[in-house]
Amino acid sequence: MPRFEIVVTLRFEATHCWPTCPLKGVAFLRHPHRHVFHIRIQAPVTHTDRDLEIIEFKRAVLLYLEERYPSRDLGSMSCEQLAQELLVIFEASMVEVLEDGENGAVAIKE
Repeated sequence: MPRFEIVVTLRFEATHCWPTCPLKGVAFLRHPHRHVFHIRIQAPVTHTDRDLEIIEFKRAVLLYLEERYPSRDLGSMSCEQLAQELLVIFEASMVEVLEDGENGAVAIKE
């Protein structure tokens, strides 16, 4: 029998920085900079008839981000840290966070 998961994707515009960046080639990362974070979340479901409604799940994730980060400033949070936070909060199996849809991180529940 197959295992099922729902998938939602969303975008969240915010700033972040890496104040302790030791790398000279990307020293600009020490300063706040803007990204459109592309987020993909997969969550397990137990059956095939809207066990977890996709649109409501996506709305819940967006609402969480808007309430948790109302100024759209993630501080020094990395893609890995944001992925981990969402993985735990939404009991997801996988969360991918990409900066501008290009580079980022994936957190996978073990």
